[in-house]
Amino acid sequence: MSTLTFEYRALQANGVETRGVTTGANKAEAYRQLVARGLTPVRLSAVGGHATKSKRRGKRIATGELAHFTYQFAVLMSAKLGVAEGLRSIAEQEKPGPLRELLEDLASRVQAGETIAGAMETHREVLGDVYIEAIRAAERAGTLPVVLEHLSEMLERTLESQRQVKGALMYPACVVMVLVLATTFLVAFVIPKFAGMFAKRGAELPMVTKTLMLIGQSLQNYWWLYLGIVVAIGLALRSALRHKEGRLAIDRLAHRVPYVRSILVGLAISRFARILGIGVSSGLSLIESIDLAGKASGRPSLAEEAVRMADHVRGGGTLTMASGESRYLTPFARRMLAAGERSGDIPKMCEVVSRQYERESSALAKNISTVIEPLLVVAIAAVVLIVALAIFMPMWDSMKLVG
Repeated sequence: MSTLTFEYRALQANGVETRGVTTGANKAEAYRQLVARGLTPVRLSAVGGHATKSKRRGKRIATGELAHFTYQFAVLMSAKLGVAEGLRSIAEQEKPGPLRELLEDLASRVQAGETIAGAMETHREVLGDVYIEAIRAAERAGTLPVVLEHLSEMLERTLESQRQVKGALMYPACVVMVLVLATTFLVAFVIPKFAGMFAKRGAELPMVTKTLMLIGQSLQNYWWLYLGIVVAIGLALRSALRHKEGRLAIDRLAHRVPYVRSILVGLAISRFARILGIGVSSGLSLIESIDLAGKASGRPSLAEEAVRMADHVRGGGTLTMASGESRYLTPFARRMLAAGERSGDIPKMCEVVSRQYERESSALAKNISTVIEPLLVVAIAAVVLIVALAIFMPMWDSMKLVG
């Protein structure tokens, strides 16, 4: 008999209202389950699996909130508190929102007899493959508290890396934006007026002034075309990011930028090693862990290599041999993984690799501004020089004519 999903609104014994999801063969069975749990159902309505997913689609949960919940969940599991009870106690502390709804739904499903990973399956779009598969393996191996601590640390470090990179790029991005807007305004409105005024006085316009004047007139008359080009480029990039080939091409292009490549490689290797260690320590096979780490690395190039590494191990090869053929992993990372395989402690060596490249990436991210600032100064100086020449050269010619 198929199992149906029901959304409910019920009163607890103390009169506090609670909401959640439960399952049952029919509405009567779902009602009896709620009553058996000490709840007084107020509203009970059946929903399909697809309806439940679509209802929650788009309700994103911040990485920081997920990391905090994971840490709390790990503490409660270490304290031997019941899973459903622990999830509800965490939900009670959360303010109304997507995370609280998710926790209440998980608690209801677990209390209805589902496994934790099975209950999380409905929220795969929010939690991600790494999170759910690690929980699934941890449930089988009985290492849930340990794996939850690892997941919490991974999420916190991911959030910190994102903050560092975004913070470092904020200043250069603002400067570039202001420079583009200011240059567009000068070329489109200021230079054409000066050029027209000088032309009326009979001054010979230099090539730089003529060129900028034509560009300015083009911007005034065909601004819609330029706007369309910008929108088209944005849509093309968005479409490329949705396809594997497009993501891989963009990733390879980004890796050709010297300083950016170092940051991308460091972050990717750090995340790959951390997920590989979590997968192995949670009970996943080495092949499953490599495949999962590749998908979670955030870099299509490394994900592609991870597939080849997993196939190599699946064919009877060792991790040392598989990683030795990788062009993405650095020599240090390959040596550490090989040492972990020889010592039988891959998670420990993965932790060493992850921490090493987290430190390197953090240092590089903090120095982005110092690397980009000279380039910005040169760009600003070049723009100022060109605009100044376009205005002052015909001014000097007109002064000679007057003289």
